[in-house]
Amino acid sequence: TDQYVYIMELKMDASADEALKQIEDKGYAKPFAANPRKLFKIGVGFSSETRRIKEWRIED
Repeated sequence: TDQYVYIMELKMDASADEALKQIEDKGYAKPFAANPRKLFKIGVGFSSETRRIKEWRIED
């Protein structure tokens, strides 16, 4: 959007923390370092058993 950048990582049978760790480890936010828009990192963990979101976390 004009005001925000959203970086999302989705994981199957893994935690939202693991998804956020991948965002950091792979440097997904680096291209936006000088960008004035507010950055949100969103980690989502899905369950293959229930086929639903089991947890999510947002860091800004």
